Amino acid sequence: MKVIVTGGAGFIGMHVARSLAGQCHEVIILDNLNDYYSPRLKLDRLSELGFNVNDKIAESQSDKYPSLTFLKGDLLDKTWMLETFKRFKPEVVIHLAAQADARYSLEHPDAYVQSNVVGFLHVLEAIRHHPVKHLVFASSSSVYGLNAKMPNSPHDGVSHPVSLYAATKIADEVMAHAYSHLFGISCTGLRLFTVYGPWGRPDMSPYLFADAISSNKPLKVYNRGKMRRDFTYIDDVVEGILLVVNRPPQSNPLWDQVKADGATSSAPFAIYNIGNTHSIELIDYIKAFEAAFGREANKEYLPLQPGDVLETFSDMEDMKRDFGFVPRVNINEGVSRYVAWFRDYYMS
Repeated sequence: MKVIVTGGAGFIGMHVARSLAGQCHEVIILDNLNDYYSPRLKLDRLSELGFNVNDKIAESQSDKYPSLTFLKGDLLDKTWMLETFKRFKPEVVIHLAAQADARYSLEHPDAYVQSNVVGFLHVLEAIRHHPVKHLVFASSSSVYGLNAKMPNSPHDGVSHPVSLYAATKIADEVMAHAYSHLFGISCTGLRLFTVYGPWGRPDMSPYLFADAISSNKPLKVYNRGKMRRDFTYIDDVVEGILLVVNRPPQSNPLWDQVKADGATSSAPFAIYNIGNTHSIELIDYIKAFEAAFGREANKEYLPLQPGDVLETFSDMEDMKRDFGFVPRVNINEGVSRYVAWFRDYYMS
């Protein structure tokens, strides 16, 4: 296949692009290399993929994977997007580019609307004018918001987000469905649950925990670590994404307009969760880091932050039924792998 991966210099995007290239697919990475966090990490991810790039280079070919191409550009540039799709004629688009982090959205709301809503609109418009076989896009477990029904099911409602970040992800799902209905675009949205692993962002909890424990700095623990999360290792997430890519959704002739199940549709549209199916307390996640480092964290207990939900817990029955997908990496193994990478990248 010829695949465009947006946000391919990002955490998940880098792993997805590498797996696709390893299967000999032709992959075009799109990324603007913004400075939300250090572009150095993004450039190092690209270097890991075989690119010799800096933030001034607009296009590059991988030395390690001949089928990998990197293009620097911004999804907000609609003309550039249309020209890129016209030039490369992708069969599949995996849309992972986004402004992440629910807490950051409290202070920078405009960045979320621009990147997550307007940027995604330009992806949809590019596909509308240059049709593809399948659009797979990243949504988030944060869309479940105040919905306290556990486990979180893609068939449940998501009308009560608690952060603007979550609201933009809901908007993406609704926009994708509209384009699927209007233009017959096969779209699959994936609600990802707290993804972690090597090459993760420095604003994510694994880095913050590892950095604090390794240097004996105070570790901020919100709500006394009593939130519960469905932490999902990056390898499981990539496996789930690649399984979904190969099977575009079809129109569901049995879809009931009265019940209006949001996970399927009369349009070629579907929503799935990708999680670990195990919700654990944040304090237990921290204990896994303490065990991996062989030392106790210097914890500073703080109240629950605005925009945080108390629990996420993925219902994965649809992924298991439709794709035979079952996550394989448990917390202790995943944290051990992350800490080994952290030591090699940040401490060696």
